[in-house]
Amino acid sequence: MADVAAAWRPYRAVLASRVRSQASYRGGFVLDLASSLLVGLVELAEVWVLYRAISDPGGIGGLDLAAAVLVFGLADLSFSIADMLVGHVDTLPRYLRSGTLDVFYLRPQPLLAQLVTSEISVRRITRIAVGAVALGIGLVINDIAWTPLHVLFLALVVLTSTATFAGVFVAAAGVQFFLVDASEMTNAIVYGGRYAASQPASVWSKPLVALFGFAVPIAFTAYLPTVALLGLRGSAWLPGWVGWLAPLAAVWTWAVALLAWRTGIRHYQGGGG
Repeated sequence: MADVAAAWRPYRAVLASRVRSQASYRGGFVLDLASSLLVGLVELAEVWVLYRAISDPGGIGGLDLAAAVLVFGLADLSFSIADMLVGHVDTLPRYLRSGTLDVFYLRPQPLLAQLVTSEISVRRITRIAVGAVALGIGLVINDIAWTPLHVLFLALVVLTSTATFAGVFVAAAGVQFFLVDASEMTNAIVYGGRYAASQPASVWSKPLVALFGFAVPIAFTAYLPTVALLGLRGSAWLPGWVGWLAPLAAVWTWAVALLAWRTGIRHYQGGGG
């Protein structure tokens, strides 16, 4: 344990310095927190307005407003945590274009660990708070037949959904070694996936089910776990029982992410400076 703590000490020091630097400009820091909070509240309000406008008692895609709030809470909480911890790896193209990535190779730490600890988006704390509150409300207003298995599953879902989104960030960064200047394309998958995660996958078209249901298993972060917790049937392509496999989706995502990252590192031949 002492060796592990010593190995992580440099990373903790770097992260602490990043937090202090962001909090040093209090006015801007407070504005960042407030703007992040406002965006989260607006997105939650969008869900409320959309479902309140639906007269069908079945809601949208078999989910009523209560279930939709639970989906939103799981998606927003897990994505916001992943975004705060590893979302800044999407700055990799900037290092590639400027040729400054080589500096990271001079340090005796893994490249991915250095990039992950190079920054931390503290302003995401308010988005995490919005997601946590929405999740709490969703758990209260839904009729869930709680058992020890359901409690364990919920805890695992929060962890594995965060891991899934983090893996998507890393996979997108790995692809940048080949694309260099196409972050908009990978961001469409990453942030488009975050938006898709907060919607019922039962209304997705088949191409979206193939993309965000299996290739990039975003459906396993919020929709399918919600369907499993509530005992709903789900859809033809994504039945409710599949939600219990959410941890396997995280494993799959990270297997692909690490493969993309290692392939990208092998492809990289330096900045040429």
